[in-house]
Amino acid sequence: EQNRKAALASAQIFHTLHTLKKPTIARVHGAVRGGGVGLVAACDIAIGSRDATFRLSEVRLGIVPAMISPYVVAAIGERHARRYFVSGEEFDSAEAYRIGLLHDLVEFDHLNARIGEMLSQVYCGGPHAIVAAKQQISRVAHAGITAAVVADTANTIADIRATAEAQEGLAAFLEKRQAAWIAPALGKKAKKGNRR
Repeated sequence: EQNRKAALASAQIFHTLHTLKKPTIARVHGAVRGGGVGLVAACDIAIGSRDATFRLSEVRLGIVPAMISPYVVAAIGERHARRYFVSGEEFDSAEAYRIGLLHDLVEFDHLNARIGEMLSQVYCGGPHAIVAAKQQISRVAHAGITAAVVADTANTIADIRATAEAQEGLAAFLEKRQAAWIAPALGKKAKKGNRR
């Protein structure tokens, strides 16, 4: 019973990270093993340095990557998961990028700068729209394109368009100016290229 409670508490960490309303960015370098791979996969965006190595080594310990499996399989797909879950072999950052675990790959010395660039892009989005976008992905990712899904997407955009944030964003676009949320989020006047 104690074992199950501990496992559930750990599983909740990954779920919380995956479902967090705020955007999450994994800054990845060094040796990433087991649960660390799960943390990377549970984030919205993963940026890694070329020195990073990865291993889903659970089978070598006589266990399985159970708690992290939903996030890792969603990130790299079933086919790649079959290989790396079963072999427990190490793979490098180029392979992690190729299979979709990492979105961007940079030299370690450029890692912080790339994270900053990504943050400046994220800050250009409407805060409420970002939350809604993350929820939309969860609703449609495995739903299939049915009449109900099509109707839900139409209802979602109609509801969002009526919000004050969307009205400000659309007005800013038409008036060729920054939306009100951009400059405060960046703490300075945003560069013109970051507007949209």
